[in-house]
Amino acid sequence: MAKPLARLIAFYLPQFHPIPENDEWWGKGFTEWTNVAKAKPLFRGHYQPHLPADLGYYDLRAPETRVAQADLAREYGIEGFCYYHYWFAGRRLLERPFNEVLASGQPDFPFCLCWANQTWTGIWHGAPNRVLIEQTYPGPADHRAHFDALLPAFCDPRYIRVDERPLFVFYQPHAIPDTAKVMDLWRDMAMRAGLPGLFLVGNDVGEHAPKDLGLDGSATYHLPPRRPWVSRRRPVEWLRRRYERAVGNPTVYRYESILSTLLAPQAPGVENYPCLIPNWDNTPRSGKDGLVLHGSTPELFRVHAQQALERVRRRSPQHRIVFIKSWNEWAEGNYLEPDVKFGHAYLEALRDVFCPS
Repeated sequence: MAKPLARLIAFYLPQFHPIPENDEWWGKGFTEWTNVAKAKPLFRGHYQPHLPADLGYYDLRAPETRVAQADLAREYGIEGFCYYHYWFAGRRLLERPFNEVLASGQPDFPFCLCWANQTWTGIWHGAPNRVLIEQTYPGPADHRAHFDALLPAFCDPRYIRVDERPLFVFYQPHAIPDTAKVMDLWRDMAMRAGLPGLFLVGNDVGEHAPKDLGLDGSATYHLPPRRPWVSRRRPVEWLRRRYERAVGNPTVYRYESILSTLLAPQAPGVENYPCLIPNWDNTPRSGKDGLVLHGSTPELFRVHAQQALERVRRRSPQHRIVFIKSWNEWAEGNYLEPDVKFGHAYLEALRDVFCPS
């Protein structure tokens, strides 16, 4: 295979194994597959359920599964996984798969981490106001403890680096009080630990300028709103062409119609890394309150991927980064892993664009 034209990094969800907290909140044995398997179509032409193909309903406690995922990603030009990481004032959740990857040295496949710093709620069972575990920020001592917990990963030779600096992603950096000071603290701690610093990227930066948050870059994507608005400029007839929805059904947009808006606008002052959205349908989690990008196909995704490549093509190789959301967020209908309907076609589209013969 030709060397990829960009550094493809796919976000990776670890919620495919039971944990005591999910057993308590949702019932014994709950994993991401629980909602995936019971999903049903909610409107005419709605593609549900999404059924996994090659890898099946896997359990991430099995090292063979993790190796198979890495082999598949490598085959199609993906450089590494960005594992979602959960830290609630020292409490860790869903940490087992990554801890085993780190301890075992397998798979021998590059990785980085993204702190998914968000409060967990009952949205999966239609109770978004039910707080399961709150994301809090106790202060500098907690940030120091968090960095110390991450240091073994940063020092691993597989860890993805940009200009020799370990790459770390914050899902919602603006939610962290005194964000820029925390970024400076972690960079200083990295230098004291013998690292050449950190390369810090924000995923959802809200209305903030990434540079003001002390970040080196952004990896923001743009989803349409949950409910479209109607005005004289955007009449109902326009919505019917762009948007499908019946009363009691989820918010539905045609993937083709919003394709040109999925890549977020460029933010000044930092490097902006495109974040690809191959597909999206979180109705297995949120039901009629969900968002569906209807009609996604590998062919349309190829267009999306080409747009992302054009944004980074002229950068230096180290900074020619494209994120993908996601490798395996099945209950969000947002994944690259093969499914029964499309097989390897999304992966093939990705390889066609970034790894041409």
